[in-house]
Amino acid sequence: MEATTPAAAARVDAKRMALPSGWWGAALFIATEATLFGTLFGTYYYLRFNTPVWPPNGIEPPKIALPLILTGCLVATTIPVFLGSRAARAGNRTLAWWLFFIAVLIQGGYFGVQVHEYLSDLSKFSPKHSAYGSIYFTLLGAHHAHVVVGMAIELWVLWKLLFGVTNYRLIGVRVATIYWYFVNALAIGVVLTQIYPSL
Repeated sequence: MEATTPAAAARVDAKRMALPSGWWGAALFIATEATLFGTLFGTYYYLRFNTPVWPPNGIEPPKIALPLILTGCLVATTIPVFLGSRAARAGNRTLAWWLFFIAVLIQGGYFGVQVHEYLSDLSKFSPKHSAYGSIYFTLLGAHHAHVVVGMAIELWVLWKLLFGVTNYRLIGVRVATIYWYFVNALAIGVVLTQIYPSL
């Protein structure tokens, strides 16, 4: 059924008997990305338990407070994304737009600080000089790339919501929401792995 007004889109979404194909496509994509990160986590711990000194001599253990605070801020954006998704599904385009906008602002701040920290770490040690450096930068870089993809999807949602809520756009909102949940779950795993040597 095609719904092109907020009220009609909300009615279609409420009567939906099954999840839309776009949701299943996103779920399949997330499953492949979870496999990628499972491999990265497995590699990190394999290297860790086969290397006597972790991180190697000359590399200071990672900070604990800043990564945890940044991850807390990132994970907190689950709330406006969740509420924005609910508002869009209820046909409240304006509230949905503002909630996604707030989420993207916080995520942008997170990403800016993380890029600064990443470049700072690169100036102290290199991914090519040790197994630690290699997996550390690969894991963080992969997660940062996923944050950028999540933000890009949310920016697309913001753009589309400017023109109203339709059934098609609601599917996009659902996809953006489920992907962001995945990115935040990854963030927890990544930060715990990142700070592991300092615990």
